[in-house]
Amino acid sequence: MIYFIYGEDSYRSKRKLEEIVLSYKEKNKSGLNLNYIDAKENSLADFLNNLKVVSMFSEKKLAVFKGVFGNTKFQEDFLENIKSIEDAKEIIIVYEDNVPDKRTKLFKALQKSAKCQEFNNLQPALLKKWVVQEFAKKKAKIDPEALDLLVGFAKNDLWKMVNEINKLSDYRADGVIKKEDVELLVKPDAENDIFKTIDALASKNKKLALNLLHKHLDNGDNPLYLLSMIAYQFRNLLIIKDLSAQGGPASGWQKKSGLHPFVVQKSYSLCSQFSMPELKKIYLKIFQIDLDIKTGKVDPETALDLLLSEV
Repeated sequence: MIYFIYGEDSYRSKRKLEEIVLSYKEKNKSGLNLNYIDAKENSLADFLNNLKVVSMFSEKKLAVFKGVFGNTKFQEDFLENIKSIEDAKEIIIVYEDNVPDKRTKLFKALQKSAKCQEFNNLQPALLKKWVVQEFAKKKAKIDPEALDLLVGFAKNDLWKMVNEINKLSDYRADGVIKKEDVELLVKPDAENDIFKTIDALASKNKKLALNLLHKHLDNGDNPLYLLSMIAYQFRNLLIIKDLSAQGGPASGWQKKSGLHPFVVQKSYSLCSQFSMPELKKIYLKIFQIDLDIKTGKVDPETALDLLLSEV
C-alpha cells in the first residue's frame, strides 16, 4: 500500500505521518523494518533490493520517502516501478512537507495509485475549532475574544500556534484564558507589515494608511488583531521615544526595552515623526476604541477606520 501525504500545513501532515508510524510500531515490535529514506541522498534501487530481503521477524516493512519531488531521477525511477511498489505487501509513505508540483507525472500517478491526503491551511472557522480542541486536550479553555486575538497573531502557523497553546495552558491552568493573557504572553511578528500602515500615518498619508488597513482586512486579518498590532506598535514608539528623551547610547535601548533590535530600529525611525504628547494622545485613543468595541458601541472595522482618520 502507498500513502501520499502532502500539503501546505506541514504541522498536521507531520502529525498524520507520525500517527501511521506509531500504529505500525505497535503491531511490529522489532522496529528493524522501519526505514526513512531521503530521496536526495539515496537511490530507489537500494530500496527495491531491500524489499527482496526476507525479514527474520516476518514483519511488514514500512518505508517513509522524503524529498521525492526534489530529485528528478528518483521520481522517474519511482514512476517506472510504481506498479510493483503498489502491489508489494509493504507499506510505503511518500511524504512532502509542502505542496509538490501537481503537474508532474509522479504526482498524477500517485493520485491514482496511492491513498492520498492533502493538508491545506485551515480556514478561519475550522482553525478556531482546531485551536479550541487543542486547548481541550490540555484541559484548558479560551474565551472568544482571546481566541480571535491568538488566531490573528499565529495565523495558520500551527507550529507556532501549538507552542502558544502550551504556554497559555500552563500559565492559566486553573481558569479561562483571556485576551489579556494572549497580549502578555504571545508576541506578534515584529516584522509584520502593519509597520507600513504606521509609517503612512507618520507621513500624514491617511489615504495610504486606510488602503493598507483594508488590504489586511481583505486578506482575512481579524480587526481586533489589527487593533492590537497598532496598539503594540504605538506602545513601542512611546517606549523608544521616552528612552531617546532620556539620552544615553541607543545600543542600550534594546536591553532596557526588552524589544527585538529590528523593532527598536524601526520604532526609532518612526517615533521621530511624532511628539510625545501626540503619541500619548493616540495611545489613549486606541485604548478608548478598544473599550468601545468591547462594550458594543462601535463595529470593529468602523472603529479602525475612525482611528486612522483621526490620528
